[in-house]
Amino acid sequence: MALRLGDTAPDFTAETTEGTINFHEWLGTSWGILFSHPKDFTPVCTTELGKVAKLKGEFDKREVKVIGLSVDSLESHQKWVPDINETQGTAVNFPLIADPERKTAILYDMLDPQSENNLTARSVYIIGPDKKIKLMIVYPASTGRNFEEVLRAIDSVQLTANFSVATPADWKDGGECIIVPSVSDEDAQKKFPKGFNRVKPYLRTTPQPNR
Repeated sequence: MALRLGDTAPDFTAETTEGTINFHEWLGTSWGILFSHPKDFTPVCTTELGKVAKLKGEFDKREVKVIGLSVDSLESHQKWVPDINETQGTAVNFPLIADPERKTAILYDMLDPQSENNLTARSVYIIGPDKKIKLMIVYPASTGRNFEEVLRAIDSVQLTANFSVATPADWKDGGECIIVPSVSDEDAQKKFPKGFNRVKPYLRTTPQPNR
């Protein structure tokens, strides 16, 4: 059965480039990103893992732990990492899961149905401290991910987890937010002391509450 938003992220134990982990225990009370790449020693994946390594400071600021996965072996991962470090001008600073038996990939419905070799698609799962899945994105194997968009999505799900707001199209951290319809105008006056703009009864904007 496919995973859905709000489901508990399946727990698992796996070998990684930083040792054996139990996923839920490894996450602890942090937010998490689990993302898959189709295969080791491939050009798009090499650029993606380098980009994530360069963004580690941004993930740390948001209290997000990042872990990658492919269906290749731990030995293969360990041979590939130096290539990533060399070509991307960085050091891989997060664990990579070895999943040659595809156990975790199947658990998270990551396998690409268009792949003849049963490889993983480019899946991204954002997981909250409560171990619930907050956001899912799936790219085909041929399309590299925009990790600036992943950061933007994290900012949104973290904000909306703590305040009665949603984020509009193309929102970025610091931008105006939308007050959720379940909050009355009277309650909005109390919840949002910076005020709000009532564009329509169902569309009310307010400055970002935590700024």
